[in-house]
Amino acid sequence: MKPVKVGLLGLGTVGTGVVRIVEGNQEDLSSQVGSPIIIERIAVKNLEKPRDIEVDASKITTDPWEVIRDPEIDVIVEVMGGIEGTKEYILEALERGKHIVTANKDLMALHGSEILAKAQEKQCDVFYEASVAGGIPIIRTLIEGFSSDKIMKIMGIVNGTTNYILTKMSQEGATYSDALKEAQELGYAESDPTSDVEGLDAARKMAILGTLGFRTNVELRDVSVSGISGVSKEDIAFAKRLGYEMKLLGIAERQDEEFSISVQPTMIRASHPIASVNGVFNAVYVYGEAVGETMFYGAGAGAMPTATSIVADLVAVIKNLKLGVNGLKHIVPYKQKKLKSDEEIFFKNFLLLYVDDKAGVLAKITQVFAEYDVSLDSVVQQANKNNPNAEIIIVTHDASKASMNKVLRHFEELKVIHRIKSHYRVEG
Repeated sequence: MKPVKVGLLGLGTVGTGVVRIVEGNQEDLSSQVGSPIIIERIAVKNLEKPRDIEVDASKITTDPWEVIRDPEIDVIVEVMGGIEGTKEYILEALERGKHIVTANKDLMALHGSEILAKAQEKQCDVFYEASVAGGIPIIRTLIEGFSSDKIMKIMGIVNGTTNYILTKMSQEGATYSDALKEAQELGYAESDPTSDVEGLDAARKMAILGTLGFRTNVELRDVSVSGISGVSKEDIAFAKRLGYEMKLLGIAERQDEEFSISVQPTMIRASHPIASVNGVFNAVYVYGEAVGETMFYGAGAGAMPTATSIVADLVAVIKNLKLGVNGLKHIVPYKQKKLKSDEEIFFKNFLLLYVDDKAGVLAKITQVFAEYDVSLDSVVQQANKNNPNAEIIIVTHDASKASMNKVLRHFEELKVIHRIKSHYRVEG
């Protein structure tokens, strides 16, 4: 029972979790793979940094190349983050025949196709379950569980920070700025929260899920992105009044062989199971042509949930190693990329308009919708003592994105409309 030796790049929160699981569950893990698993070398940035786990000092180095070039190491686990330098480490490790387990969503979203091509060339595994939705095994499910089905839609809450903020706003009436501040104090949001709140983090994850679900090479630039920084507690109150919850949703849909992917604040029907996912939790809803509706729910981040996915990938690599089948489970995109045009993307819309409070205004507004062939599901006009303008709330039927863009541009020029206060996609 020759041990399998692992090199670890990074010993932060997640790296520490990996060490804890590997060392704490050694008996169970060894029984699954048929040999001991040893973390042989660990690369860190700072040797002097205090850590809440004891590690043999002789195993630690500040030079990642020492880990990658160690001939005794079979698998590299990368949890250091970063893109360009990390990409070099991983490509060199693959060149040397080492298998890779990573949690690096940024790297896989931007350079996944290059890394997987190198892995296929060298017959190595590259597993990255922890890069999306933390402890939820969604990547393995898309690759294996749905291998016989055709995925038509993937809709997900894949960023815990934004879900926490929107939950606070919905359940406690907090403002966006107050909810963000609390998320930062609790460590859910970074001091610079841009990547989370503007939807960039979620977009990277949706690019990965879209690639796996649709079997085509989805790039980050293919994802239409908008964040939650413009969402107000008034928007959420209106959503609740109409029977919806506000969530930052990643939505990937395809029809025939054409697809669209977006990340945007979305009003989703309160009866939909994804609407009840609150706090920092994640959920991914998948609709398959054969299986129908499924949903996967769990912790989307955190040391131990993420480390659990990493070690599960590590076990899968070692099992493949013992069977001699490494490098055979990659999803290599084989379908031509066909993005939907704005004329082919349809969804319901919510609009809140501030308008002149006088007769004939509503008729002018509905005439614009009719001009661009957008039909209306509901229209509500109400007075607001804090607003000198009248407020009109409109929910459309399914309309093309192109038509709605024309409506919005027309509204910008219509003198009776003072402001387009809010515009959101509606689901369910």
